[in-house]
Order: sequence, then structure tokens, then C-alpha cells
Amino acid sequence: MAEEQALDQLLQRINPRDWHKKKIRNGWTIHELVSYLSESERYAYNALAEGGSQLVDFETLGGIDGVRNKAIRVGDGMRSQDIIEVWRGARAKVIEELFRANPSDRVPTFNGTMSARTFATAKLVEAWSFALEIDETIGAEEEMEDTLRLRHVAWFALASLPYAFRKAGVEYDGTVRLEVMGPKYSKWVLGPSDSDQVIRGQASDWCRIAVGFIRPEDAPTIKTEGDMAATALELVNVQL
Repeated sequence: MAEEQALDQLLQRINPRDWHKKKIRNGWTIHELVSYLSESERYAYNALAEGGSQLVDFETLGGIDGVRNKAIRVGDGMRSQDIIEVWRGARAKVIEELFRANPSDRVPTFNGTMSARTFATAKLVEAWSFALEIDETIGAEEEMEDTLRLRHVAWFALASLPYAFRKAGVEYDGTVRLEVMGPKYSKWVLGPSDSDQVIRGQASDWCRIAVGFIRPEDAPTIKTEGDMAATALELVNVQL
């Protein structure tokens, strides 16, 4: 995927000595992050090609935190370039399986099932969100440039609202519409066309809010109309 390739290229710019020194905001080092990504691809391949038999780890390891703790240990003792190669090999197998899949095929995950199309979008969002974190961590001179692939992130964030509301114990009626401006003056309208519950603004802000990179109050371009839209802006939280 192009987003994973962009993340790969970003990692190549980092001095290997900094892989164990620099930490993203959740406390992981960059080395641990790439370890996690390689393990995430292994689970993804298992879900696509082997029916998700390894998802039992969710129970045996005590939930998602246990799975993540196991994942970040995968690269222990490995050189940075070696763990990148492991990640590359794992993600190549996932891409091959996604090309074979019907977009509507159901794929098992730790949180139920989703279509193969949505599953592929989730992988894109994962790569994009971690690239944001790494770009900030290494103190890049220029902020990471958004591409038209951001539309997939915007859609996935909107599609994740039922889960976010359910997790918060709040009823969601599915009425939120998204009207955002993407790169190159692209306007994206997603959700029910006749709804009066609307989130408007820059797609870059909406997407960064959705992955927890910024808070709604730090995104002045984002405006809401209606109580449901306002609640959605507070609850949106793409957990990958």
C-alpha cells in the first residue's frame, strides 16, 4: 500500500541509533513501533488467509494490551534494518491476500468482523497515523504532507462512529454527515445527504482528531451543527 510505503521511506530517514531512544506519545520507541507493525501484519495475514485462528491471543494474553505488549517485543535483539525487513515481508503477504479477496468478504478481527475493503482501509489508517507520530517524534522540519488518500481516513473515522458511541454507552442514530475539504481543494461529503447533523472543516483536522493526534479544541476549522454531530466530534476515536 502507498501509505505503508510512505511510512517505510520515513523510517529510512531516521538514524538507527535513535530507534531505541526516541519515543512516540504512547511511550513506545520507534523500534517497538515497527515491531508492533510487523506483528500486526502477521495477525492480518492470519485473519485473511487462515480464518483468524491467532486472534485467540486476545483472550490468552488478557485483551488488547496483552496483544500489544507481545507485539512490541517481536523485534527484541534485532537490528532496525532487520525488523523493517520482517515488516516488509509480512505486509507483502497481506497485500497479496487483499488483492485476492472479494471486497465484501468478511474478515475476523479482535473487534468482530469487517469487510475486506474496510480491513484494507484500516491498514491504511494505521500506517498514516503512525507516520504522523513518527514525523512529530523525529522533529521533522516540515509537517507531513497530506495526500488524497486522506479521504480513506476520513471515511473510516466516520464509519467508526457506531463503535465509538457504543463503547461510550451513548446511542447513535447514524445521522452524522461529514463535509470536509481535502488536499488539492477536494470536497468530500460522506454520510446521509439529508441530515441536519453535520461536521464541517478541513479533512486534515478531522482525521487527526479521529486518531487522537489533536483534540477538537485544537482544530479551529472544525465546526458542528446539531447535538449528535457535536457528540460525534468528542467521541470519535479510531483505535487500531
